[in-house]
Amino acid sequence: MKSAPTFLQEQAADRFARHITARLSEGEALLPYEVTERLRASRERAVSERRREATVLHAQTSAAASSQGSTMTMGSPNEGAGWWRALISAIPVLALIAGLVIYNADTEQSMLSEVTAVDTALLTDDLPPAAYSDPGFIQYLKTSAPTSEH
Repeated sequence: MKSAPTFLQEQAADRFARHITARLSEGEALLPYEVTERLRASRERAVSERRREATVLHAQTSAAASSQGSTMTMGSPNEGAGWWRALISAIPVLALIAGLVIYNADTEQSMLSEVTAVDTALLTDDLPPAAYSDPGFIQYLKTSAPTSEH
């Protein structure tokens, strides 16, 4: 027996299909004969495909129920594999997050080493106090610090 939500969904889908079919049939009289024949053939193919899908689904459901042994369970036999797929698909996201954390730490370390180099240059040089108020002084230290070592 089908569960209530599935049964209600199928009923709603059938009602919708009947409504669409009725609307299409209203305008059928205005169409040429070739078009109506192609539509009839398409409808027949669609109905036979729907019946075949229902037969295959019924066969799969009964096979899944019989393969469970003495206990009958509702649901797909692969239902438990869903959380494994979610776990496996989370691995790339976790790798991306780990990469971003490492990149952030490396960037922070390089910025810290730059600031340390500037501070070291400021503290070890013999400069007049007026040099510290010069706006281009820090830029000068950044460009000349790696080449001149004391």
